[in-house]
Amino acid sequence: MSKVKMVCFDMDGTIADLYGVPNWLQGLRSFNPTPYEQAEPMWDMEELNKVLEMLQAQGIEIRIISWLSKETNRRYDEQVRQAKRNWLKNQNFVCDNIHLVKYGTTKANCIRKYLAENELAILIDDNEQVRNGWSLGGTIDPTKEDIIEILKTLL
Repeated sequence: MSKVKMVCFDMDGTIADLYGVPNWLQGLRSFNPTPYEQAEPMWDMEELNKVLEMLQAQGIEIRIISWLSKETNRRYDEQVRQAKRNWLKNQNFVCDNIHLVKYGTTKANCIRKYLAENELAILIDDNEQVRNGWSLGGTIDPTKEDIIEILKTLL
C-alpha cells in the first residue's frame, strides 16, 4: 500500500495571489520582484499552517516547488528567490523544503529522488498542464477545491 510522504505546493496562483497584484506582469517583465512580495495570501494562512503542522506531526513533508519568472537573468532570479522566501516567511508558511526552480522545470523531477517506491507526493498547483504532468501521486486544483479541507482528509 502506498503512503503519502509529501504535500508539494506551487506558490503563484495557488497560495499567493500574484495575479491579483496590480500590474504584476508589467513588473515581472521589467525585472521587478516586488509583485511576488506584494501578493496577498489566497487562503486563511493561520488555518492552513495548523493543518500543515498536523501533517508534519504525522511524518508528511511539506514542500514548495515554484517556478521563477519567465523573464530571467541571474540577478533577477536571485531577487525572485529572495522575494518568494520573504513571502513564505511573512506568512509563517510551514514547510520542510523550498525548491525555487527555472520557469518550465518539470516539478516532479525536483522531488522524485526523495520518494521511495511505495511513497506518494500530492501536488497542489493552479496550472493544469503541470498537474497533468505529475506522476508521483495525486494533484489538487486550488482554483476548484478547498485545499484546507482536502488536506484535513489526510489527517
